[in-house]
Amino acid sequence: MAANERHPLIKLALDAIESFVKHKKVISPPGELTPEMEEKAGVFVCIKKGGELRGCIGTFIPTTGSVAEETIRNAIAAASEDPRFCTVDSCELDDIVCSVDVLTTPEPVKDLKTLDPKKYGVIVQSGYRKGLLLPDLDGVDTVGDQLSIAKAKAGIDRAEPVTVYRFMVKRYE
Repeated sequence: MAANERHPLIKLALDAIESFVKHKKVISPPGELTPEMEEKAGVFVCIKKGGELRGCIGTFIPTTGSVAEETIRNAIAAASEDPRFCTVDSCELDDIVCSVDVLTTPEPVKDLKTLDPKKYGVIVQSGYRKGLLLPDLDGVDTVGDQLSIAKAKAGIDRAEPVTVYRFMVKRYE
């Protein structure tokens, strides 16, 4: 898809990253919002370079007034605050691509048999510690893998009991 044919949420995320990386400025949402940009939802923005993860930050519940604002905030955070990576540099801007995942409201899971790592993301919680894993990730093929990774992200021992929530995403690439 050509740059001018990108989904508006992808264009918004890339514009936010470019403005912040080049000028340290936070852009405003566009004047006319698409229906999905007007909603309130949690949003994850993942940046890749050369097919490899370069940053991924998000919120599982909305922290702003709209998906557009959430996308801008999380795109900038993915480019500059993901502790696994250094800040995206202006020389990388032509080489990065991103995806935007808009999350449904998390729901408690009573039976792990209702999980499917291709369809649902998960949140595991033990006390104040929470770990989240998005759905349909390369190399995450079983519920056990998904829960194990989410626990590790939260610093929760594999054997420790957790409360599990699931959610779906609408992924824009």
